[in-house]
Amino acid sequence: MKYRIVGDSCLDLTEEMRKDSRFQIVPLTLQVDDTMIVDDENFDQAEFLRLVRESRECPKTACPSPETFKKAYECEEEDVYVITLSSHLSGSYNSAMVGKSLYEEEHGHKNILIIDSESASSGELSLAMAICGMYEEGLGFEEISGRILKLRDRQRTYFVLDSLEYLRKNGRLTGLQAFFATALNIKPVMGADHGVIIKLDQARGINKAFARMCEIAVRERGDAANHVVIAHCNAPERANQVKEELERLGVGAEIVVTRTAGVSTLYAGDGGIILVM
Repeated sequence: MKYRIVGDSCLDLTEEMRKDSRFQIVPLTLQVDDTMIVDDENFDQAEFLRLVRESRECPKTACPSPETFKKAYECEEEDVYVITLSSHLSGSYNSAMVGKSLYEEEHGHKNILIIDSESASSGELSLAMAICGMYEEGLGFEEISGRILKLRDRQRTYFVLDSLEYLRKNGRLTGLQAFFATALNIKPVMGADHGVIIKLDQARGINKAFARMCEIAVRERGDAANHVVIAHCNAPERANQVKEELERLGVGAEIVVTRTAGVSTLYAGDGGIILVM
């Protein structure tokens, strides 16, 4: 059975997966002041971070149009899975749903499952990897659809950022929280509750925050995860540090490390780490 996984550009594929024809990315658009950037394979992270540092305004995002999603569904594969970032953060999920309606009006029924990841970045990649694994087991569309939604509900997202400024500017945190975190070098350990950002704990300094994040993740998830995904924004050494800490704590699942593309870079900021188990 042929299948395709369509993701918005917050699905942070590994380098190997980017070359795999089973995956297709539908890009969001980023705006920094008057500069428009398409979050596709030509995204220049270093240049984007420079533009953000020099701008007084918060970058903005625009989700893909329903028509763009519709075109992605017009493929030869029989089964299509669409993974979007949390509907609390973007309109990608709604746009993908409208795109499905447009497709069905023109072409009729097709096996299309649209998944609100209730996460981002690593969370989307974790779901994509799980779908691939289920096909390798020989499962079909209906069974995979049921299983992947249950997995979405079980998996947990954790992250530690160098700066909360981007989240604050986007209205995800109060200014007071961001101020104290910056002034006292307090690094919050953050998580997501069905796609809504929450604070789990905090630590003084980035290294202690990474250790605390790993402790919380292992305590909550243990060996329940089939795989673990770490995404980093311009911080491969930090990603490896988190990987080694998880291994030290006894995590035996496969640990995959990937880098953030444009949307995840906007939210995570330079040096940010996103962990999903």
